[in-house]
Amino acid sequence: MFKAFCDEKRLRILELLRSGEKCACVLIEQLDMPQSSLSYHMKILCESGIVDSRPEGKWIYYTICEKGGGEAMALLKELLTLEAITEESNCCL
Repeated sequence: MFKAFCDEKRLRILELLRSGEKCACVLIEQLDMPQSSLSYHMKILCESGIVDSRPEGKWIYYTICEKGGGEAMALLKELLTLEAITEESNCCL
């Protein structure tokens, strides 16, 4: 999931999607990126569960997935929450 957040282009895509659903053609134009590059980044975002896609005609429309975003936030919170240190786990005493 965090692979989706570790690339500047994917962060820019997420920034654009914050205002709502976007067609791939709009993302290609706004990001000034070839379709193949957008497809690569969208695959990572969709597989992570952060972005949903839906086909319409020859284009794909993308939107931020609330469930996936919530799961990413919960995972990050869990990873950054300090656990209480017990006497047994402190080897330096």
